[in-house]
Amino acid sequence: MIIRVAAADDLRLAPYRALKDNEIARGADGFIVEGAIALERLIQAGRFPLISLFLSEIAAERLAPLLARVDPAVPIYVAPQPAMDDVVGYNIHRGVLALAGRQPVHDAAQLLGQHGGTPLTVLVLIGLSNHDNVGACFRNAAALGADLVLLDATSCDPLYRKAIRVSSGAALSLPFAHGGTDEELISLLGPQGIECWALTPSAGATLATVTPPARLALVLGAEGPGLPETLMQRCRRVSIPMAAGMDSLNVATAGAIALAHVMAGRGG
Repeated sequence: MIIRVAAADDLRLAPYRALKDNEIARGADGFIVEGAIALERLIQAGRFPLISLFLSEIAAERLAPLLARVDPAVPIYVAPQPAMDDVVGYNIHRGVLALAGRQPVHDAAQLLGQHGGTPLTVLVLIGLSNHDNVGACFRNAAALGADLVLLDATSCDPLYRKAIRVSSGAALSLPFAHGGTDEELISLLGPQGIECWALTPSAGATLATVTPPARLALVLGAEGPGLPETLMQRCRRVSIPMAAGMDSLNVATAGAIALAHVMAGRGG
């Protein structure tokens, strides 16, 4: 349902106001999706309910075929670009925003329980507080065959607007669980017959020499501190050789290399 909006102070646009403060969307028990690619993934996946859309006039015209797939009951607010910029607080050159509702999500144990006894690749993220890295990890996981992502409670929200955008919408479709401590997550994997590889810049076997098992978890820590030693003692340490003078890779890059190795090892 197209609704023309001219005034930036229209109360219906409150969830989109000043997007640098993501708590506004959280207050509506929702999250913001930005850009046409992420919006299409949101609609196609159907995992989270679409509450409303906020588009520039140019974007609304450009996305007419996609908007035809939206439930007619969902309001589609359309405004001139200057008015949209006034609402958002900066020049949103893509002109595409959506408000989606948060759904009750499975915790890690429930999510793993849905994949009992089958081949499985899990990406485990520990202490990742950078939204760009989390988004990139999701994008790589979706592209390189991971089945699900587990994030500990100290990792940032994968449904934060920037994380979704960097993930190219993969966070909207790839199953994930967010919560618990690093030790709690690792404790869930072994009883499920899942072997854990802790990616570390030093020590352990090199990635090229290890063969991925049918059920595998790749465990990644934050750049700088990396994974806790106590956690790595419960996993198989695996490293990616690097040129002299470099001591680490970007966490999303390391995850992508490891996932590509797993996919190749399984003939994917």
